[in-house]
Amino acid sequence: MTTTFEALLPGTERALLHRVAVAQSEGRAPSFVGAVVREGALVWSGSRSCVDGHAPDTDTQFRIGSITKVFTAVLVMRLRDEGLLGLDDPLERHLKGTGAGDVTIAQLLGHSGGLAAETPGQWWERSSAALRPELSDVLGEQPFLQAPGRRHHYSNPGYTLLGSLVEAVRGVSWEEALRREILEPLGMSRTTLDPVAPHAGGWAVHPWADVMLPEPSEDLGLMAPAGQLWSTAADLARFAAFLAAGDERVLVAASVAEMRAPASAAGEGDWEGGYGLGLQLIRKDGRTLIGHTGSLPGFVAALWVSVEDGLAAIALSNATSGPLTGAVAADLVRIVAEAEPRFPEPWRPLPEAEADEELLALTGPWYWGTYAYGLRIGPERSVMLEPLRGAGRRARFRALPEGGWVGLNGYYEGETLRAVRRADGSVSHLDLGSFVFTREPYAPADVVPGGVDEAGWRGL
Repeated sequence: MTTTFEALLPGTERALLHRVAVAQSEGRAPSFVGAVVREGALVWSGSRSCVDGHAPDTDTQFRIGSITKVFTAVLVMRLRDEGLLGLDDPLERHLKGTGAGDVTIAQLLGHSGGLAAETPGQWWERSSAALRPELSDVLGEQPFLQAPGRRHHYSNPGYTLLGSLVEAVRGVSWEEALRREILEPLGMSRTTLDPVAPHAGGWAVHPWADVMLPEPSEDLGLMAPAGQLWSTAADLARFAAFLAAGDERVLVAASVAEMRAPASAAGEGDWEGGYGLGLQLIRKDGRTLIGHTGSLPGFVAALWVSVEDGLAAIALSNATSGPLTGAVAADLVRIVAEAEPRFPEPWRPLPEAEADEELLALTGPWYWGTYAYGLRIGPERSVMLEPLRGAGRRARFRALPEGGWVGLNGYYEGETLRAVRRADGSVSHLDLGSFVFTREPYAPADVVPGGVDEAGWRGL
């Protein structure tokens, strides 16, 4: 069964449904739903089920596990944008008495706080929240496995702390903040803490026989901000569109982009991935995907967004293990990106006000020593500096109100670029964090640190 919302090519739709069918069959999943978002709109969905005539659709709820963490991270970023906390603030400044107060909010968001991956005691995903009524029950007597900030180590208790932080600063429950600040503005009416029909049941499939066992569905209590939510493919499509472009009603585009930037590496052996502020980051098939995977007993889920391709994909299934939702969601993005690549925006000249002669005079080749770079003008008086051949440090720079530019990415992120002028007003050189860029390589009259050999260039 498949539903088309906008026109994808028939061959693309067949390839997408084939991928979902293979995932359900090979993963031995009771049911499987896949969906694709293009340019912010849900354009395709498909599903398979072990029960003929009862395949789920985009309105069927599945438990999404740790995708919940992204919602919690958005709530924290909202508090930051409102000036109610800073990402470098220690937790203790806003949430007292946890025993883990030295860890910063940014470290909790990026899983680099040094906290344990799981709670002490019984397996929290499959046991009653009554066993963990206080944060001390979630963290245990020794919450830290290593010093905060040293490396990435995924932590469910860390996101429990973030949920409690939201409650402490907002003065309302995490659930209320979530509903009021994210779900309602984005129209995600089918995303809830507890299942609301129609919803899938969670199943464990026997590893050596084609038989199933129902999985319990526990209320996670204090652990809810780490993995409680139920949602649908349609609702997650709305959330994916938000993660790609932001939404001023929830979080502005610049803050969402900050969440997508790497905050910590994924750890040994996982060099192709990383973690932002609440978002998993992976490199697959030559593209960067941001989003999250999730699992709880009876369910697995994945949401991946390729901002560059204008695509996102969702994969949901109701089996404890077997269906590879993360791989499937990535494949759904790849299938559409390769079959129907995104059209580039039409080239247009800059607005008249941004094409002044002073800025145009800075364009063209510049030399850092003997390395050749080119300077280009971008929108809103931004500039781009990139090597003219070979590998090198390329960066984008945003114009500063007081003059000059600040680096936005790579080695030069946060560094200041400025044009240094001579007494007569002409440009002598560019200064980038003390690096000098000149119009010629080591010209005698140029201001090059250490000077230029008076004999000049020579042959052998």
